[in-house]
Amino acid sequence: MEADVNRLLALAPARETKSDDESPSLVEGAYAALKQAILDNVFPPGHRANEADIARQLEMSRTPVHEAIIRLQAEGLVQVLSRRGVLICPISADDIREIYDVLIAVEGMAASLLAQMPEKERKAAAASLDAETVRMELALERADLLAWAAADERFHELLTQLCGNRRLDKVAATVRDQSHRARLFTLHLRRTPTESAQEHRRITKAIREGDFGEAESAARAHRHGARVALVPLLHQYGMRNL
Repeated sequence: MEADVNRLLALAPARETKSDDESPSLVEGAYAALKQAILDNVFPPGHRANEADIARQLEMSRTPVHEAIIRLQAEGLVQVLSRRGVLICPISADDIREIYDVLIAVEGMAASLLAQMPEKERKAAAASLDAETVRMELALERADLLAWAAADERFHELLTQLCGNRRLDKVAATVRDQSHRARLFTLHLRRTPTESAQEHRRITKAIREGDFGEAESAARAHRHGARVALVPLLHQYGMRNL
């Protein structure tokens, strides 16, 4: 465990000779490393981390680490416990249901906004989305579910990143991060996701053609289907917290 933590925390930049502990690069480095450790389950749900130990592993003072932790708390990934360190927040089946309610709404709106863009912009967006769908299909052909999940996640990231609404994208990114562990835990429990690429192509086709009503409907239906599959699975296997 210690070796894995050190490997992930090494993503942070080495301590600079400057005395400015609140340097954006230091805070960003600490934030990126800690977030990756949480998403990859190196710091599992329910784990308590000591801020001083994290700072030592990153070879930083506690100031940038503390700032990174505050950001992660705002995103719902950690909880700062008074005098007791930092708790990695668990995610329950009810949390996942709420998260997917948000994703259904915001990704539906993102698809609609993309479909309303000028033709050149929406076709460029559709091409980027199609590229990730192709990556998903190739990953399934070689039975590489982790690669499939990475391409699927990138498709959904692009859907909100390219829609032109930064606030919407920020909301979507936050809740996607919160659901990340549940998706990975259940990846090998679900049936092979052969229909997902077809559903992505329906979304992309509507965006390319400028059909904003169909784009929104397809995006919402896609996420609704994922929720219907995932939440009962968590209950079935007794996964109360992830």
